[in-house]
Parts: sequence; structure tokens; C-alpha cells
Amino acid sequence: MLQVLPGKGSVIGQRLVDHAGVAKIVFTGSTEVGREIMAGCARQIKPVTLELGGKSANVVFADADLSAAAAAALYAAFDNAGQDCCARSRVLVERRAYDPFMELFEAAVSRVVVTEPSDEKAEMGPLISEAHRERVAGFVTDDVAFRGSAPAGAGYWFPPTVLTPTDPAARVLREEIFGPVVAVVPFDDEADAIRIANDSDFGLSGSIWTRDVGKAIRVSRDIESGNLSVNSNSSVRYWTPFGGFKSSGLGRELGPDAPLAFTETKNVFFSNG
Repeated sequence: MLQVLPGKGSVIGQRLVDHAGVAKIVFTGSTEVGREIMAGCARQIKPVTLELGGKSANVVFADADLSAAAAAALYAAFDNAGQDCCARSRVLVERRAYDPFMELFEAAVSRVVVTEPSDEKAEMGPLISEAHRERVAGFVTDDVAFRGSAPAGAGYWFPPTVLTPTDPAARVLREEIFGPVVAVVPFDDEADAIRIANDSDFGLSGSIWTRDVGKAIRVSRDIESGNLSVNSNSSVRYWTPFGGFKSSGLGRELGPDAPLAFTETKNVFFSNG
């Protein structure tokens, strides 16, 4: 049976967390709210599965198909106007491929069609609210490399924006934006790419672009993320486990692992004596 209870999360959601008759909580949302839910479940020793925020890295090596990587990076960052927990909002590019990648990426961004979602030509729509648009705008600093276009009329429009921050502590590299803003950072080698990718409180998703299978396996093993794709930006598939590391959550949804989160193992022993 499915029952939908509309209302504020702080009221209805809290009631579900606190109610002794609710045996399990599964939550998808912000890390901040996830922490509160986890604390509430802890008071009752109630199991919880959390799918929270992300700051996913899209790692592009020099031996990759740069045209394909640049074209895919576009939608990995700007799909759903960036309002996606799996958005690859950090693009890490090997230094010797940085300039050609940025040329390709700029050309791709300039062609993004931002318009009403009802238009069949639309590739990106507006943000969800005026307040959210103001929040996203707060991430845009003097590090703007280039921007796409967006309608000037009514609506919470925001142009696709690419930043090139040089400060590793910049907010755009640390906080989940949930908007069409992406940061591009160069790296020197495999170890440097892994270091930068892991320099985050989050670990939900990410991508690795390379023609070298061995390199893809090595880097996949060392990046702290629950979902990685090689030469694509796929994150969610109903037949494979989905979930995050670190502040991106607890547990796994989907795939063969999903039922385990709803299973209590019981041992019953019969003595022959």
C-alpha cells in the first residue's frame, strides 16, 4: 500500500521519524535535514537510509575523447538546471588537456537552449524559486570563465555558468550549489586528480573519462564515491545499488542491495538434546 501525506517536512516528516509505529525511515534530501533525521532515529535505535547532498567530480584525463567529455559534461552539470544531487558540479581536467577541453566546453555551453520546458527545443528550464535563484547567484564570483544565455522575461531563469576558481577553499568547490553553475579545475596526474576529487565532504557520484581501462579501474578504486561512471555520466539505474559515501548518506537503494536495508536477520537454533 502507498499512502501520500502532503505537508511540511518539519511537521509530517518529524512525526514519521518520532512515531514508534514507523519501523524504518528512508530520506532523500539535504545533508542538513538528513543529520536531523538521523539524530531522531538514533533516539529510538530506528534504522535509516539517507540519500543526501553531492559535490560530484567529473574527472577528464588527457587521453579521453575530449569532444565527447565536453559535450557530456554539459548535461552532467546543467540537466534539470543543475537541481540534481548527482550533478557533476566540479570538472577536473588534466592540465595538458585543459585548454582544448575548455574551448570545446565553451562552444557547447554557448549552444544550450534555455527556455520554457514545454518547448520541445528546451535543454534547460528555470530554477524552482526566486529565493533559490538568489542563492545560486551567490556562488558566482569574479572567477567566471564563460556563461550561456537565458531568457530575460518573467521566470526564475539563470544562465549556464562556468567558473575557474583558483582557491581550493572556494565555496563553489565545497558546497552543493543545486543550480547551473560548474567549476573547472586543472590537475597534474592520477594522484592529483584523486586528491582533488576526494577533497570534499561529499561522495555521491562522479565520472572518469579516459581510454585507459587500467587507469579507470585504479582511479575508480580510490575515489571516495558511491556511484562512478567511466566515459559516461550515468548515476541511477534501478538494477544497481545507489547511495553515497561520507556526508552524501547512508545505505543503498535500488539493485540487489535494496532489500537488505529493510531486512532484519533472525537466527533460530533448535537443540537436539
